[in-house]
Amino acid sequence: MTYRIDAIPAFNDNYVWCISDREQDKALVVDPGDAAPVSAFLESRGLTLDMILLTHHHPDHSHGIKTLLREAKVPVHGPTNSPYKGVTHELREGDSFKWRDWQFNVLEVPGHTLDHIAFIAENTPLDVPVAFCGDALFACGCGRLFEGTPAQMRQSLAKLRDLPERTELYCGHEYTLANVAFSLAVTPDNKELQSYESECKRLRENDRPTLPTVLGRELRINPFLRWDSEDVEQAAEAYGQKAALDVSRENPDQVFAAIRHWKDNF
Repeated sequence: MTYRIDAIPAFNDNYVWCISDREQDKALVVDPGDAAPVSAFLESRGLTLDMILLTHHHPDHSHGIKTLLREAKVPVHGPTNSPYKGVTHELREGDSFKWRDWQFNVLEVPGHTLDHIAFIAENTPLDVPVAFCGDALFACGCGRLFEGTPAQMRQSLAKLRDLPERTELYCGHEYTLANVAFSLAVTPDNKELQSYESECKRLRENDRPTLPTVLGRELRINPFLRWDSEDVEQAAEAYGQKAALDVSRENPDQVFAAIRHWKDNF
């Protein structure tokens, strides 16, 4: 296969994602917070950087861009109106662009930050849809709300959960085991979640990423995508009573807010 996607570990738990065209020795990288591991990866595989994608402005996703651009003057596709000022191609929801045989569509997914976007490729050379979702959505989790509201984040995640269930989700951090532990506190009887925990432990014991995850599975095990599922509604209501939060099962924003508050204090 001409194309592949690799995880480049950075910092303590970040992943920089790299799509490589092995026939042409070209590479696209997503959220290069640290330039050094990216440069080392590209050099070790004989790849030339061809494009950079940025999901949001946080330094652990953007700090390496300036250094990488000293080595190769390439386009930087990222959100419009972003605190990060190095974007050369500013994008809004509904925009699309191409990199080689890949067609990307843009979703605005504010909540973690107000400028957060996701890059969606539904018809890919890999024959599976992919989404680079940064820190909006994680395996069994979602991003902490640094700038947005719970309602805003839930609406953003609603866009992501409407993608095809086969979509592979390339998230920005290796948070999976901690997120699974929390998800089990919310829905302890979820058998698929229990099995997933064992699978992820095996991967990490062998120093392998737990990502990408698959949307269809996340719809069954991730409480942040299941605000309208009875087991999550019940758990949110019970937590709300303990934490003195207003939680009505008929109000999905309140259910989501309770689960996020719970995770923040877990």
